[in-house]
Amino acid sequence: MKYAFIFGTSAFIVPHGVITVADEDNAKDILSVRSVIKDTDPDSFFSIDLDISDAHGNYIRLTGSKPESEGSYKVTQERNSVKVLNADGSLLIQVHQLDEDVAMNLEHNITAEFEVNMPLTFIRINGDFMAEGIHVVSENEKLWVNEDSWATSALAGKSNLRFTADGVVL
Repeated sequence: MKYAFIFGTSAFIVPHGVITVADEDNAKDILSVRSVIKDTDPDSFFSIDLDISDAHGNYIRLTGSKPESEGSYKVTQERNSVKVLNADGSLLIQVHQLDEDVAMNLEHNITAEFEVNMPLTFIRINGDFMAEGIHVVSENEKLWVNEDSWATSALAGKSNLRFTADGVVL
């Protein structure tokens, strides 16, 4: 099964549920999907590992959606979502497994790419966070990775989704 990571109005389809930050010498997984909701299993749930920081450099690490690092952030989990809030209550990151019906209501150019890559697990990510010095902002309309912005695009790749200083790489 492939994964469609949805940021704003853009989707990146990859073979694994992993997002990596990379430079010329190193690569580090910042988000790994551990488990997903399956229609055939009513006890299934969405779970992630996360390794990011906030804008002030405070480290946030989740394993199985549970905090491993100390900090003034708050983690809330629902069956299909993990949300990390800053100390002031603002959103740091939300990682949400969408059902197929919701995902297929996105713009046609995106859903057309979904259709040729099915079956997919749909993961929407919103927030404003840092990952190894790379600033990621995902809002309703756009994704920014440092100064590189993406909107209304759908790309499929054969490797993990990677954020670099220059933007997104598949």
